[in-house]
Amino acid sequence: MSAPHALTPLRDPGPLLERTRAQWGGRQDLWIFGYASLIWRPEFEAVERRDAVVHGWHRALRMRSRVNRGTPEQPGLVFALLPGGSCRGVVYRLAAERAHGELERLWAREMPTGVYDPRWLPCRTHAGAVQALAFTLSRRSEACLPRLADEQVLQVLRHARGRYGTTLDYLAETALALRAQGVRDHEIERLMRLARREGLVPGSGHA
Repeated sequence: MSAPHALTPLRDPGPLLERTRAQWGGRQDLWIFGYASLIWRPEFEAVERRDAVVHGWHRALRMRSRVNRGTPEQPGLVFALLPGGSCRGVVYRLAAERAHGELERLWAREMPTGVYDPRWLPCRTHAGAVQALAFTLSRRSEACLPRLADEQVLQVLRHARGRYGTTLDYLAETALALRAQGVRDHEIERLMRLARREGLVPGSGHA
């Protein structure tokens, strides 16, 4: 298993952090949009959490992972926000006085190689719209894969494992977390049915 610093960064994550910090300003609370693992493993202290919808972006299991859910020798897959459609997830509000440190820790987790394009997206919630930081991915990124055939996805689900575990567990945890908040992501559900049919997950509970 390779450490994050063993990989050549796509971009230096430091300037991206400073730019994001400057855009935020640091004086008001910080909102973060979660659409996959940040839903079920946020790893920061939030003072508020709301269900949210983002328009113009959708969740897709098309980002190559050589660290968190795979290795350079056996890359895994993780979700990314790609242009088009809409995405239901959650937003977290981080208190301004704690958000500086929380943002640095979040950056170490999500941006070790500078792969994402951090963006401020309008998120609709039951209590009104908020501008939240989201980690999006350009279709031009070398980490953005074309839509894979099911057999290719199954190969990844069978074998890919990184510092945070397997791609299969990541997919299953995301499916469970979304279902718990009443979200039925059709593509995720389809992939879970595929994994169940191939015997990769139990016949009930995960799909």
